[in-house]
Amino acid sequence: MNREYHRWYSHRLGRDMELLIFGHAGAKVLVFPTRDGRFYEYEDLRLVESVRHKIEAGQLQLYCVDSIDWESLYCFWCHPADRIRRHQAFEEYVLNEVLPLMALKNPHPCTIAHGCSLGAYHAVNIAFRHPHLFHKVAAFSGRYDLTLNVEHFRDLFDGYRDDLIYFHTPVHYLPGLGCPNRLAALRRMDIVLVIGREDPFLDNNRYLSRILWDKGIWHALHEWDGRAHQGYHWRRMAPLYL
Repeated sequence: MNREYHRWYSHRLGRDMELLIFGHAGAKVLVFPTRDGRFYEYEDLRLVESVRHKIEAGQLQLYCVDSIDWESLYCFWCHPADRIRRHQAFEEYVLNEVLPLMALKNPHPCTIAHGCSLGAYHAVNIAFRHPHLFHKVAAFSGRYDLTLNVEHFRDLFDGYRDDLIYFHTPVHYLPGLGCPNRLAALRRMDIVLVIGREDPFLDNNRYLSRILWDKGIWHALHEWDGRAHQGYHWRRMAPLYL
């Protein structure tokens, strides 16, 4: 299996960024790590191994990006406005640096956004904000409202709200979305959400599903037994839903 390591300085982020590529051909999968994860997490959790057969068959090519969540969404010593601006800069890095690399290396027309836990939020958010760039999103064990207080999970913006937070919160911006072109692109997208029935964000996933149906956006919401929020479960989800 082809494995490549890439590193370059991102002027948008003011730091070096790293990523791993697995595979040689097929649909391009943009993989976001979990909150604590790095660009090598997908490999460490043996998720790459779980889809090896698809990678070696030329069906999938993974692009595993790094995370800066501790500089953005989880940087609690920063003002919330600075947190979301740093997150916005990360999105610009992905759109303007990672996606062009993917297009340069692989002409396949299908691009998939994918992630687990907070990575699922990143995948859904970027795909829904830029649906003309993605053909599929596969999101496992995600939360799609970072302003919620649920069990041991806090509002990541400590009650602060601004337009940037609104437009990076799928369950906030989707109900008001009226752009015919964006809605048409979302309706063409293959959307797969997977969540455990004991996951604290089950209701948040169901709420997102209702919003999508209200907008006429077909999708699949799969509910697994238990919490289903670990590598053990994600290794079984990936071959099914990617």
